[in-house]
Amino acid sequence: MLLVTTETVSGRELETLGLVKGSTIQSKNIGRDITQSFKTLVGGELKSYTDMMNEARCVATQRMIDEAQALGADAVVAVRYSSASVMQGAAEVMAYGTAVKFK
Repeated sequence: MLLVTTETVSGRELETLGLVKGSTIQSKNIGRDITQSFKTLVGGELKSYTDMMNEARCVATQRMIDEAQALGADAVVAVRYSSASVMQGAAEVMAYGTAVKFK
């Protein structure tokens, strides 16, 4: 499955199939949360949070791809990501784009 952030695919004519999206909500591990709170005192990357968000993006992307494949898509164009805090200690990551078929 081809994923691009552009609205077109160079050299290809596209048939639009529709919006596809995937999302997940991840929560922090309480043990990690305690150790990461100490990190905020000295500064630097919060690696366990970075890993959590990377995993969430992967899950959301795969769910978007699964939805596109169910429509018979060859690609997803205009791919975008968003994230939001849904409650204390939990974040939603969403991947979305337009499923297309090559003509």
